Amino acid sequence: MKRHFTLIALALILIPYEAGAQEVGLAGILGSKAMLMINGGEPQAVPVGQTVDGVRLISIQGDQAVIEIGGKKRALRVGQHAVGAVGGDGSGKIVMVADGQGHFLTTGTVNGTSVRFLVDTGATMISLGAADARRIGVDFNRGQKALTNTANGQAVVSKVQLDTVRIGDVTLHNVDALIHQTDMPVALLGMSFLNRMEMQRDGHTMTLKKRY
Repeated sequence: MKRHFTLIALALILIPYEAGAQEVGLAGILGSKAMLMINGGEPQAVPVGQTVDGVRLISIQGDQAVIEIGGKKRALRVGQHAVGAVGGDGSGKIVMVADGQGHFLTTGTVNGTSVRFLVDTGATMISLGAADARRIGVDFNRGQKALTNTANGQAVVSKVQLDTVRIGDVTLHNVDALIHQTDMPVALLGMSFLNRMEMQRDGHTMTLKKRY
């Protein structure tokens, strides 16, 4: 079967998304998957029927993908984008659906810059890799140095405080974080954020509600 693939990442015109909303761009089509860019993040291959960060891919027709965002269906062609509500109804809740490996991934912002997070209750704090920290404008050298255990042994990290961390319609201020000297495939949403939320898991769904 011939697979249709188009990728025009640079042609996407990204616009700032408002509070409680997110922006989705169609970077390309790869067979039965759409390359979606959510909140300015890197393209993700999303299969038909799957939901990522509140965006559901309904169908693919040629160079067009039909998505559901904010409860509304939108048809996108390669290079187009859509903006829709996500993350709740203003009640301070975040609802996430596990991926195929049972992981909870979400896209948020740190100090206004888009960051891809993996929920990790085993992480004491939010953990950011070097590349994310540079994009955000957080200086590794200005934080308090410490040692942490990783899969590759001990590593030097820098403890900092983030002005704002926002996911959906939940914004927390003055959140502790660890900055790593090396890149990480995804930032960890650790307990410095999760401790300020009420967590409830129901099967493949996790709900976070702002506590204070």
